[in-house]
Amino acid sequence: MGRGPGVPPRTPSRQTPPTALRQLLAELRGPAAAPRPLDARALAALAANPGCDRRALLDGAGVDKAALASALGSPAPFGQSQFAFMRGHAFEARVKADGGRSLLALLGHESPGDVRVPDLAAAGPEGRAARTALALREATAAGAWALLDHPMLALEVAGSPAYLEPDAVVVAPDGRWTVVEIKSFPMLDGSADAAKVGAAARQSAVYVLALERVAALTEGASVAHTVLLVCPKDFSNLPTAAPVDVRKQLSVTRRQLDRLTRVEDIAARLPEGTRFDVSACSSDELARAVEEVPHAYAPECLAACELAFHCRDRARGAGAVEALGRSVRGELGGLTTVDAVLAAARGEAGDPADPTVEALRRAQVLRTEALACR
Repeated sequence: MGRGPGVPPRTPSRQTPPTALRQLLAELRGPAAAPRPLDARALAALAANPGCDRRALLDGAGVDKAALASALGSPAPFGQSQFAFMRGHAFEARVKADGGRSLLALLGHESPGDVRVPDLAAAGPEGRAARTALALREATAAGAWALLDHPMLALEVAGSPAYLEPDAVVVAPDGRWTVVEIKSFPMLDGSADAAKVGAAARQSAVYVLALERVAALTEGASVAHTVLLVCPKDFSNLPTAAPVDVRKQLSVTRRQLDRLTRVEDIAARLPEGTRFDVSACSSDELARAVEEVPHAYAPECLAACELAFHCRDRARGAGAVEALGRSVRGELGGLTTVDAVLAAARGEAGDPADPTVEALRRAQVLRTEALACR
């Protein structure tokens, strides 16, 4: 949906001060709505689809996308069951029950001696992030083993701050910091489900990226690019672990996050008064607001974004080839709709010299011949 005549855009601001940015995001979200925290899972999904302004804006503004999707009539079945949530917390508590010694044993250090477990409590996420950075510097300077339980890390994403909370970070005496990711899915015969391990690796890469920002300001510190994935062993509740190399995921995440358009730049293109306030706006108003922000739907979004079903319906309604997948979209070049693709295949449109059009027409001939043989 376009902006429409006579509706002015917001004033662009490349250098929005932090206070003004927070006010802008609060206006978009709704003054009464608490911001939804941007976690590592959301950042990993955002990095996988950096061309989606819709997700970048809504995540940056802290909009509850699950509530927004429900208000739009396209709820997404996201979230963990209460049983799985409780089981995961119980397993994590067991892993950390002895002050970190079991974790260090899983890292290959059976007798680490005293393990420091600094208190990371502070007021608000900004305070916790500052306290975490201080604890990391102190542990590195002390040259001793330390376990940071649920530290808070800060990372700027598209001009908006994000606060991330890994399960744990281990500091070694040589100043190396290692991210620990604790999951409740089992590791059977030394291996786990590849899709779940891949998702954990992408999530951990975001933590490593945030840790590198702190390590760059800490003398003698370095961040391991191999994270420790801790899971239940076989069908028991005993912890086992495997190192996961996240260098590839880290490189992709860094590049994709750098490509993201700044949140204030996206907001500057919206009409004045655009809001995503689920509690105060009607479903029609919310639908119009959402349509003002361009999206980049792909089938992969169904596993990572609460608005995916809404975006899929719109993509299908417009006949967009993106609904068929990114690989298909890439092969079709300038043909952006299903109708245009079919017209080119039938010889009703398109440049015959275009390799894509030529391939489509050849495929149409082969299909006709195959059907005739039946």
